[in-house]
Amino acid sequence: MKKISVILLFNLIFLSLNAQRTTAYSRSELGVMIGQSYYIGDLNPYKHFFQQHIGGGLIYRYSFHSRTVLRFNLLYGNVSGADSLSKRDMLVNRNLSFKSSIIEFATGLEFNYFPFQIGHPRFKGTAYLLAQIGFFHMNPTTTLNGKDVRLQPLGTEGQNSNLSDRNRYSLTQLCIPLGVGAKLTLWKFGTLNVEFGIRKTFTDYLDDVRSDTFVDYTKLAEQSGPTAAVLSNRSIDQNPYGKRGTSATKDWYVFYGFMLSFKLGSHSSCPSAQ
Repeated sequence: MKKISVILLFNLIFLSLNAQRTTAYSRSELGVMIGQSYYIGDLNPYKHFFQQHIGGGLIYRYSFHSRTVLRFNLLYGNVSGADSLSKRDMLVNRNLSFKSSIIEFATGLEFNYFPFQIGHPRFKGTAYLLAQIGFFHMNPTTTLNGKDVRLQPLGTEGQNSNLSDRNRYSLTQLCIPLGVGAKLTLWKFGTLNVEFGIRKTFTDYLDDVRSDTFVDYTKLAEQSGPTAAVLSNRSIDQNPYGKRGTSATKDWYVFYGFMLSFKLGSHSSCPSAQ
């Protein structure tokens, strides 16, 4: 009887652990997002969906409730801007350009407008809101004589010299992703999602442009080198007193597109589990 009791006890523990693991898996989703990325800043101050690039990444979700979901993003994309594509003469004359890769990691919450559960016959789709906090890594570059040149080490606005009180900006920055989306159940274990998310950043250097004015060309060349001086002021008329950027505003970037996600475990039999 003791042996039978021990065996039954171990079986109950195993079943209990397995049920907990199945419930955790059934609440979890892994998704792949494919879409576009672009930026809003000094080199593209107004136009959404302009100078776009293919982007994407991985999404993990954990459903606390039919209306509340914990979410993690790992996304990659590119952003760029070029004054030569502007319709404003002042910006065309400024003649600056940049491009940068973006690697983002963020976590936060999705809030479903309607109750939602993958595979549930009653909850087949919903709109949702996204609110997160995260970090992203950037690396602004530009093209000079046919070659890509990294801008941050140069200090094109006099950073790390006697011409400015600022140090070189960090390539890793804080962001707040905010978005809206909709999701629809596919089969019993998958969803199709469409999402638009804009990223609030706390830097004005995603495009390497912040200062309102140009740094003195000769002094910058002496302290930071001729390449920094050339890339600091590329204006067509070479006006040393022209407007370089807008220090009053920060840069933004956007990820949007489609996502397929799949539940990692079997559907829970308990109606209140999700």
